[in-house]
Amino acid sequence: MEKLLLSKGYQLGITIGEGTYSKVKEAYCKHQERKVAVKIIDRQTVPKDFIHKFLPRELQIVQNLDHKNIIKVHEIWESEDGKICMVMELAEGGDVLEHIRREGPLSEQNAKALFRQLVAAIRYCHDSGIAHRDLKCENTLLDKSFNVKLADFGFAKIFRTGSAELSKTFCGSTAYAAPEVLQGVPHQSVKSDIWSLGIVLYIMLCGHLPFDDTNIPKMLWLQQNGVVFPGHVELSRECRDLVGRLLEPDVSLRPPVQEVCSHPWLADSQ
Repeated sequence: MEKLLLSKGYQLGITIGEGTYSKVKEAYCKHQERKVAVKIIDRQTVPKDFIHKFLPRELQIVQNLDHKNIIKVHEIWESEDGKICMVMELAEGGDVLEHIRREGPLSEQNAKALFRQLVAAIRYCHDSGIAHRDLKCENTLLDKSFNVKLADFGFAKIFRTGSAELSKTFCGSTAYAAPEVLQGVPHQSVKSDIWSLGIVLYIMLCGHLPFDDTNIPKMLWLQQNGVVFPGHVELSRECRDLVGRLLEPDVSLRPPVQEVCSHPWLADSQ
């Protein structure tokens, strides 16, 4: 693998992330004199279901994405020993969860600035017929100018825009999963993305999860009872309202991303 990368002008560096079936390393591109990220997926070690279903989908999706708040994939190749390499833009600021663990929760203004960018990325995806299905703070990366770069389309799904296509697959992380996903009922993946956006926003503002994911039945009960903010966290009425709308357990009442974009809290230029 290192020989293949060197032959193409990339010098591998440290590992900067590990997914379920992949490893992400920093690399230096000699031709362009800049750092990049290289995602390496080994066909030999991943489940057949992933190889036949999710991987082809991810490779198809990432090559067509073009949005300033989504990680750009530059090149994809496969080595003779079955390792797939995706050379991507490097988000030098790490992920949102790392930032919060280091610096604490974001101010409402900073959370708004980042969240607005994340919502713009998801709107682009949904408008393009793509549901992300694994939205979380760890996949919300930051560049060195503190701009959002959405990453990891390993569980993403292509859907026909305007169709009421339902998914039965459980994807993503339990802590960020919508009630309908946890219950295993057929669901609209785009509406589940909206719920996950709500979890991300809550963590940005409060520094922890809104619902404890160690006990799933209890978590489902808490989700139905609505989100609760810690007493010490001061937030505007509009901000609380948006979090409540995103974390709406009734799918039919949860807003589509277009409505989220025009919510007073995000539409406000402050």
